[in-house]
Formats: sequence, structure tokens, C-alpha cells
Amino acid sequence: MLRLGLFLLIVPPLALMAGFMIEQAQVDACLDSGGAWHYAEASCETSGEYPFVPFMMRHPLLVNGGMLLAVVGLFFCLIGLYKGRS
Repeated sequence: MLRLGLFLLIVPPLALMAGFMIEQAQVDACLDSGGAWHYAEASCETSGEYPFVPFMMRHPLLVNGGMLLAVVGLFFCLIGLYKGRS
């Protein structure tokens, strides 16, 4: 149970950070090329201004699900450490 807990505690937040960083790299490349990033469509537009929409607002299931899995992993770790190896 401890291994599963550690996996759930570490992997979902890392996946969320990776997704966020990949998207930020795309946004940065778009802005460097003189474009405007359209957050709702996740595309680079050549003209216009688009409002910033946070990652959490665009991907609520992904963020909330990932954090829920991390909390479940924390509880699995606590249970695994409490019970010890049998």
C-alpha cells in the first residue's frame, strides 16, 4: 500500500506540472513570434487580444482529479506507514 501511495502522491502533481509547463512553453513561443495566445482554443492567433484564463479554469477535472489522487496517495502512505510491513 505504501508503494501505491507514493506513486499516487508523486505522479499526478508531476503530470500536472508537466502539462502546465508544456502549455506555457507554447504560450511563450507564440508571444515571442508576435502572436496572441487564445487560451480558450489553445491556439496562437496572429491578431487580436484574448483574456488570460487560468489553467484551473480551463482544465478543472484534470487539476481537481490530480489533486484528489495525490490526497488519496497521502492517505495510502499514512495507512501503509501505520500498519507497517506484515
